[in-house]
Amino acid sequence: MDKAKMQRLELQRVVEMERPGQSLESEGLDAIEAVDEHLREGRFQRGLALLSGASSLLTGLEVGYEHYRGSYSRRVMYTPVALSLLLVAGAAAGFMSRRGARRVLRPIAALTLADGVLGFYFHLRGIARKPGGWRFPMTNMVMGPPVFAPLLFGISAYLGLIASYLRREDDADHPADDIAWIPRAAHEHHWTKALPGKRISKPETITLSQDLREGKFQKHMALAAAFAAFFSGFEAFYSHYKNNFRYKAQWTPVVLSPMLIAACIAAMRNRKPAHTWLPALSAAAVVDGGVGFFYHARGIFRRPGGRKHLLYNVLYGPPILAPLLFSACGMLGLLASLMRRES
Repeated sequence: MDKAKMQRLELQRVVEMERPGQSLESEGLDAIEAVDEHLREGRFQRGLALLSGASSLLTGLEVGYEHYRGSYSRRVMYTPVALSLLLVAGAAAGFMSRRGARRVLRPIAALTLADGVLGFYFHLRGIARKPGGWRFPMTNMVMGPPVFAPLLFGISAYLGLIASYLRREDDADHPADDIAWIPRAAHEHHWTKALPGKRISKPETITLSQDLREGKFQKHMALAAAFAAFFSGFEAFYSHYKNNFRYKAQWTPVVLSPMLIAACIAAMRNRKPAHTWLPALSAAAVVDGGVGFFYHARGIFRRPGGRKHLLYNVLYGPPILAPLLFSACGMLGLLASLMRRES
């Protein structure tokens, strides 16, 4: 902690002693400032691990009943359901310990990401095998398997993979753990590079993992948010197209997703949109996903049988968790807006 920050904290303590009525407000501001500092410095491994686990649980449930509609006709359809549960367990391990994040969460997240790519291939093949194949893309994409759903499932794995490289929230409380016994060498081929041991300083090179540990991956996260918005927006389009856009509210995710994609691309090119348009449109996506969840839940309850046949109506009614995945895209954008930019 630098001298200026120590002086500021000491001054704040004096002010709180003189004005005790404002202590709760000061504590709230301190908490917000601490969270912001953790995000900017890449010290939010536990928080991102929890976000990855929650997202994996949502997508796992969504995939589970979507594949149930397909009667699990192929054994490979069980893999995303099983891996989503494994990723939840891996996220819990990453939340509990640093070692769990590296040795449990990281390989499970990498495997889940690979499974998402494999699922994308099978969904493409499923569309190609429908009558007419890709000669009737609109019809077969609407009536066939959701083409981008497996890649949307991979977003949870991506978050888990990123979390495994971050620092813990309390890392700054133990700075001695990061101090090497031998000073860092500036030359890449310095003789200290050959010395064994984790506490021996190596020549410094700017890598992706280093940027992740320091919280400098704003453009990287904005790109991920753009892909997630595209996948989720496309899924919302053909899901609502099946319903012939019966309600005007069904247009909102279709309209918001390209706007969010544009904001993400602008944030990658310039710092200013990352602090203006990106958080505004990301917050709108979060709210829109919550409103969509309400409408989907209402649509399920309005089906014949309502709550009496709840499981049946959840399986064959509007996908109740899909709007929350759109909210998750907005969360990615909000995270990107708080990050520092890469070196």
